[in-house]
Amino acid sequence: MSRISRLDRSEVPPEMAALYDKAFAQRGNVPNMFRVMAHRPEIFATMQAHFGAVLNTGTVPTRLKELIIVRTSQVNETPYCLASHSILARGLGWTDEQLAHLADWARHEDFTPAEKAALRLAETVTRNANAVSDEQFAELRSFYSEGEIVELLCAIGLFNYFNRFNNALKMEPTKPGEGGCARPPLEKSAQ
Repeated sequence: MSRISRLDRSEVPPEMAALYDKAFAQRGNVPNMFRVMAHRPEIFATMQAHFGAVLNTGTVPTRLKELIIVRTSQVNETPYCLASHSILARGLGWTDEQLAHLADWARHEDFTPAEKAALRLAETVTRNANAVSDEQFAELRSFYSEGEIVELLCAIGLFNYFNRFNNALKMEPTKPGEGGCARPPLEKSAQ
């Protein structure tokens, strides 16, 4: 059981309800982390905006970002993020076999050299960001532009934040359909 309550749509102000509706439309649920973060609407709203910018802008494919998010969450042993982001990674084309080999990516041919460089970055930064060597950085530069390296680091950093937040709160994985509720009839007629 999560250490902090999850707010239902009926418990949040209208601008927050709109964010719930958007999450529900995109995912088929309102993630438990979002419902806990809603205790602080200003943080929740900016977190949502940052999350969207990190995952959905730039030139690094969202598919690769999801892969490094899953690896970051594996290293941090975060069942909450692993549950949702493994599903998202599969939806973007990663296979069950690739995800099964993810913890041992260096020894498998399932991943390209560029993907392996991104996975190495995710592991190194998650375990000890000071350990990123000049050689490792040179390898990254051989595959990615400076802006793309920023994108990779933002995805890794964001999920180290989310992993720690969810682990500290013992957040339970979100079930399909959870957190959404029908809009009250008054709201529907006002649209």
